[in-house]
Amino acid sequence: MKEFFEKVRGWFRNIFDFLKDTRKELNNVSWPARREVTGTTLVVIVAVFFFGFFLFVADIIVMNGMDYIYKALKAQP
Repeated sequence: MKEFFEKVRGWFRNIFDFLKDTRKELNNVSWPARREVTGTTLVVIVAVFFFGFFLFVADIIVMNGMDYIYKALKAQP
C-alpha cells in the first residue's frame, strides 16, 4: 500500500513540475502586440471571404458547363 501512495505522490509531483516548467516557458514567449493580432485577423477574414466567393463562382461555372455537356449528350440520338 505504501508503494501505491508513493506512486501517486510521484505522479502529482510530475504534474506540478510540468505546470511549473510550462509557466516558466510561457514567460519566455514573445507575444504579438494587439495591433499585429488585429491586422493578421483582418487578413484572414478577408482571405476567407475572397476564396469563398472565388470557389462559389468556380462551382457555378463548372455546374453550368456540366449541365451543358449533359444536355448536349442527351439530345444526341
